[in-house]
Amino acid sequence: MSTAADDGARVWLRVQHDTVYAHDAPVELAHHMAHLVPRVTPTQAVRAWSLQIDPLPDEWRAVLPTAGDTGEGTCADTALPGVPPGQASVDAWGNTRIVFSHARVHERLRVRACFEAGLRAAPPPDADAGLPWEEVARSLRYRAGAGDHDGQRPGVVEFSLPTDYAPRDATLGALAREAFAPGMSLAGGALALMHLIHGRFIYDPQATSVGTRAPQALAAGRGVCQDFAHVMIGACRSLGLAARYVSGYLLTQPPPGMPRLVGADASHAWVQVWCPVQGWLALDPTNAVPAGTDHVTLAWGRDYADVAPLRGVVRGGGQAVPRVSVTVTPLGDAPADPAPTAASTAASTAAAR
Repeated sequence: MSTAADDGARVWLRVQHDTVYAHDAPVELAHHMAHLVPRVTPTQAVRAWSLQIDPLPDEWRAVLPTAGDTGEGTCADTALPGVPPGQASVDAWGNTRIVFSHARVHERLRVRACFEAGLRAAPPPDADAGLPWEEVARSLRYRAGAGDHDGQRPGVVEFSLPTDYAPRDATLGALAREAFAPGMSLAGGALALMHLIHGRFIYDPQATSVGTRAPQALAAGRGVCQDFAHVMIGACRSLGLAARYVSGYLLTQPPPGMPRLVGADASHAWVQVWCPVQGWLALDPTNAVPAGTDHVTLAWGRDYADVAPLRGVVRGGGQAVPRVSVTVTPLGDAPADPAPTAASTAASTAAAR
């Protein structure tokens, strides 16, 4: 991966994401899938990506996003530097997924992904620009065989359809209608919904689990960034609008004079809402801000299930609670060795949430 010519206009961050599974019984066979290759987008360049897996998988290789500063996450069949050949593919949404297996007995698995992301700010959402949300919802109504109908961008309609984590639901629809007043622009309604969820929900890592669905999180009124995102996505879909789930990271050190963002030192999640005039609006309901140069994009999909950073199936192994730690640092402040000290790494037992 390489960067664009205007790298000086970017904020460069180094990300290290560690996941450790310590099993209480031997694992005889394991198959894993990882979404740990960050996307290349018009606002995000990526370089120096690496992946370490211990014990080493039986055989693996990766498909990496090509260098570039336009488009969204195109990929090329390129072996990772210093990594043996293996298996990888690109999913339906353009994310790179790496599959690896272990056929030898082990009791501990460690996966470490490191990379550098160069970020520049996207244009801020304009609450007054664009079509009324009702008109956008009508244009997104699914019609079998219609494909990219009514001039909508390919692949948008599927993000208006319900999923298990973020279904169409009467209670979610009622929440959305508190923000989306009749005739309001879609962008204005999406911003209002982001602030509504932020103001009404309490950030509480103990309140939910990785399997909590949006209606459950709404009823509880508390949760983590995954729950904030699913509630916002489900609310938008309940009005017939398209919204997708974005997994990624937050800068762990806030700018001078700014408060520390909730969700730092852990995998983060936010939302992108489709606006025909302004494109995908990246909004973070956990922190009530548009996603900016503090947000590093990893992958996107319909909900968390599509883009879990690491998931797998094992034979044996007993019980194992994954231990996840994430460190995001400004590149200028990071040591030459990307491995942080224990003091600089925050651990989370809520894996990939």
